Amino acid sequence: MARPPLSEQHPAPPQLGEVARRLTDAYLPGRPHPERSAEPLDGLISTILSQQNLAVVTRRQFAALKRMYPRWEMALHDGPDGIETTLREAGGGLIRSKSLTIWNVLHTLEEARGTLSLADTRGMADGEVRALLEGLPGVGPKTASCVLLFDLARPAMPVDTHIDRISRRLELVPARWNAVKIERWYEEVLPRTWADRYAFHVSTIAHGRAVCRSQRPRCAGCLLLDLCPSAAVFMYGEQQPDGRAG
Repeated sequence: MARPPLSEQHPAPPQLGEVARRLTDAYLPGRPHPERSAEPLDGLISTILSQQNLAVVTRRQFAALKRMYPRWEMALHDGPDGIETTLREAGGGLIRSKSLTIWNVLHTLEEARGTLSLADTRGMADGEVRALLEGLPGVGPKTASCVLLFDLARPAMPVDTHIDRISRRLELVPARWNAVKIERWYEEVLPRTWADRYAFHVSTIAHGRAVCRSQRPRCAGCLLLDLCPSAAVFMYGEQQPDGRAG
């Protein structure tokens, strides 16, 4: 017997809409406009590079790859060692594993599709694109969702570490769920429009970086303070035994 959808197992709490509204108003007040990438493969490779990387390092690494390989066929022929050398000169972490992933993606696309391009995915259905992307080596649901959201302007909802953390602190989702399950839940409960999901994704990450940080979150000035069951725990922990602020 099939299990019920996650949204039936755990219905969206009533405050979810208010959380989304406040975050969007604070961090993305202008209505976003979708931009579709001319070559989604560029977005996929950039997303692979972004894993456990600062945005500035990701941009530097990607720029280095494009200078060395104006066409991705050149990277494929150069092999993972050549890709690694280029990335190492640009700096950053996990260079060996990312070089292998990028080369394996290129090799698989060449073998399976005969072309190093994902431009045709702009005309494919969301499910088809996701199946294609997740069928590539090293590409999981989050990476696929990032390409769908940012390069194809599709209503996907990637869950990164900030969204995962904030979702748990607000008790929007059960504590036992992993990020993949949280993403599937958001896919069911958020409005299925690109603008709504893009705004929620971007603004929640911005809030996680600026306020709801992993260590020492700034609860006192948080715009979600009255909606957050975890705030009291963190704020109490900031007090010294004599009542002074820590």
